[in-house]
Amino acid sequence: MSEQTQLSAATVMQWLAGKLAERLGTDPAEVDVNQYFDDFDLDSTEALILAGEMETWLGYELETTALWYHPTIASLAEYIAEEHTTRAPQG
Repeated sequence: MSEQTQLSAATVMQWLAGKLAERLGTDPAEVDVNQYFDDFDLDSTEALILAGEMETWLGYELETTALWYHPTIASLAEYIAEEHTTRAPQG
């Protein structure tokens, strides 16, 4: 993803729901974006892989506390959309 690309919370939610659905073997529409990440029953390896894929997709590392302070897909998506705006080059 280009840093110049606008990134909405809806886009991030869609991406995260899709990735979680893949890991859970379900349809993305079945993923509750307001459910806590802990409740998805991902093991630590799966969570690390997902975080790595997300950072690759975004093009930068997230703070290690991001999931602690934003424990649902919806809240993390809002945070990432705001963070992406501050990281995007101006002009």
